Amino acid sequence: MSRFVSIFVAAWAALASVFAFSGPALSWDREARLCDDPHILSRIESKFRYQVKHVPNLPQVAITEFERIQERRYIPFDEMHPIARRYCAASAVLSDGQKRAVFYLVEDRMGFVGMGDNVEFCVSGFDRWFVYNGRCNVLR
Repeated sequence: MSRFVSIFVAAWAALASVFAFSGPALSWDREARLCDDPHILSRIESKFRYQVKHVPNLPQVAITEFERIQERRYIPFDEMHPIARRYCAASAVLSDGQKRAVFYLVEDRMGFVGMGDNVEFCVSGFDRWFVYNGRCNVLR
């Protein structure tokens, strides 16, 4: 039992030191990543690959490129909005040559355990279960 406790205390201390000395990375004035951030676009591509593989009756395609990326709305962090949000839109070129509208939301510090950004997205015509109101209306 004491070995478990010492491991737990050591892990807790290590985690606490990461947060205590991380400086500007965890500051409250940080904004959500920009719409054309390669990390965000890569996460959308990865999540889309997972979606078409695991949702029945979707064509087996992938996103090969993003075009016409634009910010549609930005809600900065403030007292009324504890989470900075950036609403974006783009045109996704699929592996079958078709172009589809893609709408996505980037939320600052909403990733796993509050670290990193959360990305929600919807590709037009691929919302089979109406998670985003069928035509991506929730993320527009």
